[in-house]
Amino acid sequence: MSSITNCLWFDGQAEEAAEFYVSVFPDSSVTAVSRYGEGAPFPAGTALTVEFQLNGTPYQGLNGGPHYTFNEAISFSISCADQAEVDYYWDKLTADGGSEGQCGWLKDKFGVSWQVVPEALGSIMSRDDAAGVGRAMQAFMGMQKFDIAALEAAYRGE
Repeated sequence: MSSITNCLWFDGQAEEAAEFYVSVFPDSSVTAVSRYGEGAPFPAGTALTVEFQLNGTPYQGLNGGPHYTFNEAISFSISCADQAEVDYYWDKLTADGGSEGQCGWLKDKFGVSWQVVPEALGSIMSRDDAAGVGRAMQAFMGMQKFDIAALEAAYRGE
């Protein structure tokens, strides 16, 4: 059976990025590193590929050069159980040069896009009260990091 691994193209920061990501996510590790030899586009010894797992999902970082960069067309979504998890991932991933976006989106310091989404958002948005759902939607459209208490209050009309 074949498997699918997410591959992220970096311009020399693949190993640094992998180490950063495994420090943020539980049950994560770097599993293998291959290195460039002499005469390669990067100095000998620089990581060519870095294989790592984030919470059991396989990834590969490739130091391919400056030819391609990340954009919001691809992002990774983190489902968070509560506000503490939202705050944790938001703070970790925006640290040291990351940037906040709208509606739970952010870019980390490597330019990778993430969605930090509380599970409560799906619950709120699937309720039967269309007016409440509309108020919650208006509230989250104005947020950067999701605030679960504010979403619930907006749903209730407070």
